[in-house]
Formats: sequence, C-alpha cells, structure tokens
Amino acid sequence: MNKRIIFITAGVAIGAAAGYAYYYFVGCASGTCAITSNPINSTLYGVFMGGLLGDTARDIAAKKTEKETKS
Repeated sequence: MNKRIIFITAGVAIGAAAGYAYYYFVGCASGTCAITSNPINSTLYGVFMGGLLGDTARDIAAKKTEKETKS
C-alpha cells in the first residue's frame, strides 16, 4: 500500500506541474478553451491525469517485479 501512495503522489505532483506549465506556455488566448483557458482547470486536469498515470506505473512496476521473482 505504501508504494501505491508514493507512485500516485508523485504522479499528482508531476501532473499538476505539467498542467500549469501547459497553461502557462501554450494556453488559450481567446478564452474559449474549456481546460487551457484557466490555470485552475488546467492544473486540476493535470492532477487527475497524473494520478491515473502514477497508479498505472505502479501496476506495471508491480507486475515486472512479480515476473522477475517467478523466474
């Protein structure tokens, strides 16, 4: 359970930074883009996606470790 929290937390932190960076560097000048026109929306989207990717990375790492121990 500990590794799961670490992977998800790291994913959330990286996702938040990436979401804000996307808003800051790319953004949406017209203001009509639902996600990228507002830094909060962009950051929250990054948090959500980062959490999902972090959990997926933990699953992949766990399967790789399990496969190596069986060999």
